[in-house]
Amino acid sequence: MTTDYDIAIIGGGPAGSTAAAYLAKAGLKVAVFEGEMFPRPHVGESLVPATTPVLLETGAMPKVEEAGFPKKFGAAWTSAESRAVPHNGFSGLTHDFRAAEILFSERDQAGVDRDYTFHVDRGKFDLILLKHAEELGADVYQKARVLDVDFDDPEAVALRVRFGPRETEFTAKMVVDASGRNTFLGRKLKVKTPDPVFNQYAIHTWFEGLDRKALAVNPDQCDYIFIHFMPIKDTWVWQIPITDTVTSVGVVTQKKRFTEAGPDREKFFWDVVGTRPDLEESLRKAERVQPFRQEGDYSYSMTEICGDRFVMIGDAARFVDPIFSSGVSVALNSARIAAADIVAAAEAGDFSHARFAGYEGRLRAGVRNWYEFISIYYRLNILFTAFVQDPRYRLDVLKLLQGDVYDDEEPKALQAMREIVTAVEQDDTHLWHPYLGTLRAPSAAPAF
Repeated sequence: MTTDYDIAIIGGGPAGSTAAAYLAKAGLKVAVFEGEMFPRPHVGESLVPATTPVLLETGAMPKVEEAGFPKKFGAAWTSAESRAVPHNGFSGLTHDFRAAEILFSERDQAGVDRDYTFHVDRGKFDLILLKHAEELGADVYQKARVLDVDFDDPEAVALRVRFGPRETEFTAKMVVDASGRNTFLGRKLKVKTPDPVFNQYAIHTWFEGLDRKALAVNPDQCDYIFIHFMPIKDTWVWQIPITDTVTSVGVVTQKKRFTEAGPDREKFFWDVVGTRPDLEESLRKAERVQPFRQEGDYSYSMTEICGDRFVMIGDAARFVDPIFSSGVSVALNSARIAAADIVAAAEAGDFSHARFAGYEGRLRAGVRNWYEFISIYYRLNILFTAFVQDPRYRLDVLKLLQGDVYDDEEPKALQAMREIVTAVEQDDTHLWHPYLGTLRAPSAAPAF
C-alpha cells in the first residue's frame, strides 16, 4: 500500500527536527507535524557537549554557530555555606564547599571537535533545527495539531491532523512521537508513569544586566552555567547566559512548596531567592524582562517507548529533572539512535517492535545513568561537589556532565557514590548526615 509518507513525526522540537533531519538525509519521505508556530519560548536553554556530534552529523552546526549563541565552556556550582569535610577516602579536596566548577575541555569526547557547547535562546535554536530539517527535504507543517493516530490498518498508520478549523488525514508507514511533555502516544496508549520520587516544579524568567561575576569565584568563568545550591532541601537555582546581557534564572523545588506558597508565583520566586542574600542582591539590581513562567509535570517514564510502527523520542519517551542540562541532549541523541534503527527498518520493509530493540536498550541504559546521577545529587548534593573535586572521580563525573552516557557501561563513579550515600544514611553521626535531602530516588527508580 502506498502511504503519504514513510515516517510521520509528531512534534517539531529538537527531538522531532533532528529525527527528521537524519531520516530526510537517508532519503526517506518525512513529515513533521508541529502544533505551534515557531519561534516560541521554551525552557531548557543550556546544552551539553553530547549535542555536538549530532549537530555536526545533521549539518546544523554551522547555522547554530552563525546564530551567535553564548559559548558554554563549563559549569559551576555555588553554595552559601562552607561544609565539613570528612577526610576518609577523599583526596584533592578543599575545605570550602562554597564553589566547584568543571571545564568540558578537561576530557576528550568522541565526535566533539571543540571545547565548548552553547547556551541558547530556545525559540531561535529550535527554529534553526526545524528549518534545517525542512531544507534537507522534510515536509514541515506548523500549527498542525495531531488529534489521533490509528494503528488498526496493518499496512498504514493513519494520523488525523487539525489545521485551524479543518481536519485532514495523512498516512505513514510508522510514527515517531516527539511531542515533548505532551507525551501524545504515552497518553493515548496509557503507558505513561509518573516518577515515584521526583515531583519538582520550576518558576523562571529572564533578567537584563545581571552581574554574572557577582557569584563567580573566577571572573573568567562568569559565563558558565551556574547551579546555586539553596539552604532549602531539594531546591536549586539555575543561571544561564542567553545573550551578552540577558540571563535566564529559574527556581526549582518540590511541588509541595509551590502548593503551600499559594498563587503568588512572583513572591514565591523572591522568597526562595532571598534565602541566598548574595544571589538576591544581584538579581534585584537587574531588570526582569520576561514574565514569570511555571513548569510542572517534571519527571515521568514510559512502560513502553517503542512498538510495532512507533517510536518515542526525547521528552515524549522520558523526562528527568533537568539539573544537569540533560533535556536537549536526550532529545538529540535519542533522535540519532532511533533514526539509525528506523532507516534499517525502512530498508527491510519491517517496522515491527523488534526492529527498535537497539534504540530501546541504548536509550534506557543512558537515561538510567542520568537518573541515578541526578537522584544521588538530590539525596546528598555535597557528595557531588566532593566527587567533582576528587581526582579519582573528576573525569568520570565530567563524562556524565558531558552527556556521554549512551555507549558504555555504568560509570564507576555512580557505584562509589551509591556506596557512600548508603553509609551516610546508616550513620547519623556522619559529618554529612545533616545534608541528606528528602528524596530517595535510587531505591525507587522506575524501570526505565
